[in-house]
Amino acid sequence: MEISTCVKYVGVNDHQVDLFEGQYKVPNGMSYNSYVILDEKIAVMDTVDGFFTEEWLNNVEQVLSGKTPDYLVIQHMEPDHSASIPAFLKKYPKATVVSTAKGFQFMEQFFPEFFAGQGLPAEQRIVAANDGVLELGQHSLHFVYAPMVHWPEVMMTYEATEKILFAADGFGKFGALDVEEEWANEARRYYIGIVGKYGPQVQ
Repeated sequence: MEISTCVKYVGVNDHQVDLFEGQYKVPNGMSYNSYVILDEKIAVMDTVDGFFTEEWLNNVEQVLSGKTPDYLVIQHMEPDHSASIPAFLKKYPKATVVSTAKGFQFMEQFFPEFFAGQGLPAEQRIVAANDGVLELGQHSLHFVYAPMVHWPEVMMTYEATEKILFAADGFGKFGALDVEEEWANEARRYYIGIVGKYGPQVQ
């Protein structure tokens, strides 16, 4: 899916799930959202649930058209965002991972073979500062910490050139993207159930 000339959607739709997080009915499934930003430097925004790793990597590869990604930006460590990090690093071992300090702490616990001890070297890790900026060329990524929306390591990313907000879980919705449904209803139900009690942090 093309968001713009340079920003491509590479996420996947999940029609196998019937209960999101074991409690929320999702008759129209779920989407796990990931994006590629094509520029002088190429950034991949988040990964997907582990059950869909291969489909996601194929989507990424198709968009890259033989190019190699420079950055993997991880905004949230819940598995539907992060489970495919190891597979990505096996396929693209020279990529630099960008996340919050708390995000890297989670990675060391979730994926010790890649991030603990002799794992990914320091030069392939960028700790994103709150209000920090990563320049890709014509595009610039501005990082905004969003702790407890709805895990403590979360950040959002604002791409300033095209004015796109990559919002982690802050403005998600239930439902796969290949199903026609009333957007606002499922977005409202998601916000109330998943994010609503962290409303002050969202503001």
